[in-house]
Amino acid sequence: MVKLDVCLEGVFTDSPTEERISKIAACGYGVVEFWFHDAAYDGQDCDRAQPRDAASLRRTCEQAGVTVNNVVVNSPDGSFGGAPVLADDHTKCLERLEEVIEFANQIGCTKAITCSGNVAEHLSRSDMRGNLERALGDAAAIAEKKGFTLFLEPLNTHVDHPGYYLASSQEGAEVVRAINSPHLRLLFDVYHMQIMEGNIIATIEQNIEVIGHFHSAGVPGRGEHFDCELNYPEILRRITALGYDGCFGLEYFPAMEDHAASLKLVREYLEQT
Repeated sequence: MVKLDVCLEGVFTDSPTEERISKIAACGYGVVEFWFHDAAYDGQDCDRAQPRDAASLRRTCEQAGVTVNNVVVNSPDGSFGGAPVLADDHTKCLERLEEVIEFANQIGCTKAITCSGNVAEHLSRSDMRGNLERALGDAAAIAEKKGFTLFLEPLNTHVDHPGYYLASSQEGAEVVRAINSPHLRLLFDVYHMQIMEGNIIATIEQNIEVIGHFHSAGVPGRGEHFDCELNYPEILRRITALGYDGCFGLEYFPAMEDHAASLKLVREYLEQT
């Protein structure tokens, strides 16, 4: 059974992490995810002055009956944790991974997202692809030793992340297959890939065996999942039929002022499956 999880960064952004978790739980969700352990998104930027406290976070989750599905290792542009497409960032990326795993272990989380970094103008795509695969191969080896799983995420370059290297779900799947480790899976973000590629269900069907996680939001706008160009209940029905039983992440930014009402309506809409 697919489980819905809510990304903390998009909702209740005027509240600290612990309050966000409690408010999300009150809306009927039992799983959350967030970006960085050492910064919180406040609706405008990732604030490094607001690092997450592992003990407080774990205590809040236990009290609310919530689990954390995943966190994020490095930012799309590499400003947090380095860029795997750059050989010079290789050590930084792996050190960051070790740090994230240590934090994640403290909150009962065993999964994290990794990004590729942006295109480097002085490198060919072949060079960047090679750097990416070498970095992720080493990262997957670390993850295996730690009982951890990494999700590689392609993103859109048209709206949200201009210059990002990995903008294709097919290339992402190729990288995951090349590494050939159960500790590195593809994150299929329906929102990003609708913008870049379309053909959502067929692409998922072609790659379901390497997909470890999903993200989602309304297209266009990255708002609520209803009243958009995607049929999310049908997408959820199809991935369930394919045997996927992991989490389906709601990484959206409500257009509705009342975030609690938004979360409840999105859950009711998606649970039509």
